[in-house]
Amino acid sequence: MSQVSDLSRSLAPFDQNTTLTVVVELSEANWLVAGLIPGIERQPVKKQEPDPVALLRLLERWRLEAMKAGKTIGKVALAFEAGRDGFWLARWLQARDIAVHVVHSTSVAVSREHRRAKTDRLDTAMLMRVFVGWLRGERGHCRMVAIPTLEQEDAKRPSREREGLVGERTRIINRMKANLARLGIRGFKPALRKAPQRLAALRTPEGVPIPPNTLDEIRRDMDRLAVVREQINAIEMARIERLEKAPAAGPHAMVRLLARVVGVGMETADMLVQEVLSRNLRDRRAVARYVASRVRPTRVARDDERED
Repeated sequence: MSQVSDLSRSLAPFDQNTTLTVVVELSEANWLVAGLIPGIERQPVKKQEPDPVALLRLLERWRLEAMKAGKTIGKVALAFEAGRDGFWLARWLQARDIAVHVVHSTSVAVSREHRRAKTDRLDTAMLMRVFVGWLRGERGHCRMVAIPTLEQEDAKRPSREREGLVGERTRIINRMKANLARLGIRGFKPALRKAPQRLAALRTPEGVPIPPNTLDEIRRDMDRLAVVREQINAIEMARIERLEKAPAAGPHAMVRLLARVVGVGMETADMLVQEVLSRNLRDRRAVARYVASRVRPTRVARDDERED
């Protein structure tokens, strides 16, 4: 039985004499492109504007240079580190017959010296070294990230947006509790639905009402909390509508099946399908590593889940 590749090394044959090897250091202002051109002694490094069409022109120019040197380019292998730019460039280049690889940024070993030189050129040179080692099939250089389709990437957005909103909801509730505790008011639950109506009647241990600036701040936090709640409900309702419209389409059937398990709700089932079960993890240890990287200890405020 063949094992699922963990993307820690390339399984395809690599011929450096017929492969144009390119790495790109992406940034918002410009891209730094370095290449290994067969038949050319120099290793060019070109800074250019962040434009994929300009990058494609540069690759074609380097291909022509290799042909003038008597080499035939059968493959263009390009790599860049995963970051804020996501995978749009990888998909764009793949559609133009470029073998694109996205390097997991935390898998590249770097010097642990307290002071070390760090520039885009040095980063590009290091990325080229680990990329060539990965293409040769050697382990330990780096790991690649699976490039998702636009549909797969978009399917993860609802659960990730909801996760961010739940965290924001918790921060708002804890901030209101901290403001009240600073005045000596304890036991009041600002996350309850009727809390805004009861806020004006609160008194400090000295018997005075909440100071006006603090009262306005808490009211603004309550307004924010109401908006966040509405957005969370909208995400959950949209998910239910999608499941009802196409209950057996794609991963929806798996979500509905997992939601039937006792203790697993719709949100957890959707997260497991989109984030875990959609990945080609090679074994149980890979699953454990991924889950451990996703779980973060957070302080959860539960008062907002209850009605007064």
